Amino acid sequence: MTEILPRSAILAGGLVAAALALSACGADSDASTNADGESAATAITAEDFGGMDALVKAAKEEGTLHAIALPRDWANYGALIDGFEKKYGIKVKVENPGGASQDEINAVTSRKGQDRAPDVLDLGSSFAYSAAQQDLLAQYMVADFIDIPDGQKDTMSRWYNGYGGYISIGCDARRVKTCPTTFKDLLKPEYKGQIALNGDPTKSGSAFGSVYAAALANGGSFDYIQPGLDFFAKLKKNGNYTPVQSTSATIVKGQTPIVLDWDYLNARYSDELKSKGLDWEVTVPEDGKFSQYYSQAINKEAPHPAAARLWQEYLYSTEGQNLWLKGYARPALMAAMQEDGTLDKTAAAKLPKVTGTPRFPTESQLGHAKDDIAQGWGKVASR
Repeated sequence: MTEILPRSAILAGGLVAAALALSACGADSDASTNADGESAATAITAEDFGGMDALVKAAKEEGTLHAIALPRDWANYGALIDGFEKKYGIKVKVENPGGASQDEINAVTSRKGQDRAPDVLDLGSSFAYSAAQQDLLAQYMVADFIDIPDGQKDTMSRWYNGYGGYISIGCDARRVKTCPTTFKDLLKPEYKGQIALNGDPTKSGSAFGSVYAAALANGGSFDYIQPGLDFFAKLKKNGNYTPVQSTSATIVKGQTPIVLDWDYLNARYSDELKSKGLDWEVTVPEDGKFSQYYSQAINKEAPHPAAARLWQEYLYSTEGQNLWLKGYARPALMAAMQEDGTLDKTAAAKLPKVTGTPRFPTESQLGHAKDDIAQGWGKVASR
């Protein structure tokens, strides 16, 4: 399992604001221990801490969860945060909601030992790998850890996939006579000046994924992303590609009637823009299927270790997984939930259609692809 970047993230991410000059106080040690004096910070499972009841009690006594880089309108995080707060009475404080994975890691390292450090992280997996290698992440296995697909979790349980999706083509069917459904279609002259990305591929995860998907559609592979760069060079040369970064506002104005983006973001536009009279169609192109999932992790020195573990349990509960699904994101436990009958079938039916099983580039393949795009996108953009 490998991801690119979170949200509209910058590839390297900017440094977070200088760490606040706080004393290293951390969480109340009594609040983070159970009746036997065992610490939540060392619990690898809820059972290690005395069970879910003990974990819930300790988390409620901590009373707060520090999160970072979780926009409320991204993959239904608003509903997840509200649901957790309502269920457990624990306040979720989200810092820098539009931040990048590197911002999250910077906050962990620069605020080590401080009570303002993040408790939990939502990371592109290349960043999860990096954080694990830096020994920043706690080992913790949620109750259904075994049902998370192989290849989508760290064998030491320091991180595991939560949700994800596919690169898709969103299209304003009111303005575009025949919406494209494949990368090959995008080269047609009828789409002149209409095709946009959600940012720059050297900075934006979805734009990076779009180049990767284009490579897969044009003879490339996880090892060979150059055909994707060549594809966008063709789009730029024939005038189909527009450098305007897509947003709901640019779509409404007609500036970006065709958008390459994650399917859960394009699908959200369908709901958001319907009230404005737009018919936004979403297709996962069969000739270039590229998937990305995002990883969940706990700061090894989380100031609220019980709340951090309870948050993970909530995210991987039936309620949490279905809330991600209602945000059009494909939850990591989707296959297991389909099998046991707990998946929200109505929400699942609304997902953009896709066939097959998602495959992911390795960390090494991803690193080479990042380098190739960093070196090659400037030439594409300048043509």
